[in-house]
Amino acid sequence: MSAPLFLVEALPTTDRHTLGGPEGHHAATVQRLRVGEPLLLADGRGGTASAEVVAVGRGTLDVRVTDRRHVDRPDPRLTVVQGIAKGDRGELAVQAMTEVGVDTIVPWAAARSVVRWRDGRGARARDRWAVTAREAAKQARRPWLPAVAGDPDESTAVVARRLAAGAAAYVLHEEATERLSTVDLPATGEITLVVGPEGGIDRAEVDTFTAAGAVPVRLGEAVLRTSTAGVAALAVLATRLGRW
Repeated sequence: MSAPLFLVEALPTTDRHTLGGPEGHHAATVQRLRVGEPLLLADGRGGTASAEVVAVGRGTLDVRVTDRRHVDRPDPRLTVVQGIAKGDRGELAVQAMTEVGVDTIVPWAAARSVVRWRDGRGARARDRWAVTAREAAKQARRPWLPAVAGDPDESTAVVARRLAAGAAAYVLHEEATERLSTVDLPATGEITLVVGPEGGIDRAEVDTFTAAGAVPVRLGEAVLRTSTAGVAALAVLATRLGRW
């Protein structure tokens, strides 16, 4: 079993470090790490440090750093514009997409989104997505934390400008004729996927995104849920780009 990963604001610059706060509590009290066990420290920006527990306190661990390394940010970067979904489906999508390698997630207030994120509710909901992404990144031992970007209720017009600014953009749509498994991909830059909410993406939105340079694509014959479509699409891209 691989060593558990804990996030720190900055990697230690010396060979000894005390892991405290929520991460230290989780390591010492919840996971019950013991002297001699290995762990990883990560700053969420590509830096990681291998370490070994040398002492256990009340909600803290003293560790000895044995190795440091830095992983470059992935390129091309993978962004998913995720239609806001009801219930916990959005958080389920964020969790799974983080595990398979998404780099940025943008919540999108699609025309057919049942739930609307407005005022304080939107900020709280986006914060839950960010916490979900953080915990999933730790579980997956990712050196880079994905970003939850944009406004809590990013509009279609703003999403279209984002698509136009990237290297390539693809809209998952059941009526598309091109397949994500065979469409041309750029060698560098930002690749953006648009995933609709439970009710799908309406024709006006597809037209807006196509005008911004996006290509409608499909994964196969089956119509996937909003909580799984982005995950499946990212798996296709991760394979094609050599991440997997």
